Amino acid sequence: MENSLAGKTVVVTGATSGIGLAVADQLTSQGAYVIGVGRSADRCRQVESRLQLAHPGGGVAYCVADLSLQSQVRELAAQIREKLGSSGKAGLDGLVNNAGTFTYKLTLTQEGFEMQWAVNHLAAFLLTHELLPQLQAAPAARVVTVSSMSHYLGRMHWDDVQLRRRYNGLRAYRQSKLANVLFTLELNRRMRAQSNLRAFAGDPGLVNTDIGAKGNPGFVGWIWKWRAASGVSPEESARGLVYLISEPSIQDAPEIYWKHGAPKTPGKHALDSVAAQRLWVLSEQMCGV
Repeated sequence: MENSLAGKTVVVTGATSGIGLAVADQLTSQGAYVIGVGRSADRCRQVESRLQLAHPGGGVAYCVADLSLQSQVRELAAQIREKLGSSGKAGLDGLVNNAGTFTYKLTLTQEGFEMQWAVNHLAAFLLTHELLPQLQAAPAARVVTVSSMSHYLGRMHWDDVQLRRRYNGLRAYRQSKLANVLFTLELNRRMRAQSNLRAFAGDPGLVNTDIGAKGNPGFVGWIWKWRAASGVSPEESARGLVYLISEPSIQDAPEIYWKHGAPKTPGKHALDSVAAQRLWVLSEQMCGV
């Protein structure tokens, strides 16, 4: 499969560690030009250099952005458009909305949004919105948003979507992962006439990463690490997401939810088209678009 993605450009968020780094690595190894996104400038430089040395047949460039802030999401989109322009590309072939977080206690961003809602859902919604012209300019573009099996237990709390009155970290996480699937459902409905753009929600499975251990109380981090230890490696999980970005035969596939390269039936709440449209309108309002 070496260089099978030559000429393709893919953006990957949360691409300095875990699943995102593995996705960037695998895409670059297949010849894609990858624009990775991370929060740490030092980490971005390190990973960029490492991937450039490992895969000289591909191309890689990293952008620094805190995706909890909508102002930085917009700046990131501008940077991506600039990189596309400087490389002579009019279109963007793929966007992997991988960045995610888990916060045990209620935490607000500098812009006043609940952290998990801001990073796990609003950032993916806004970045996709900002890059739609470039995605639509590609011959057969894909938007892959990383969800989770947790969405099966998720519910939309419309009266308090940021859970400020009754915050629970797991409840907030499950809702954000449900929102990922509903966003995918509605994006496909809206792009139906634009047959070149297809969206998928990817279930990475239980993965051995430290997403739940970062910045949370000791016992929460310990439980997360204990559970994650039985999960698959980020590299194995990433293969399913790379499949969703790159496999030509699924461009018109009717299934929206996939796990490890195979379609899977999502939870019933994730197939509620009315809720999906309601979420889209709410997200537009919260992002000011």
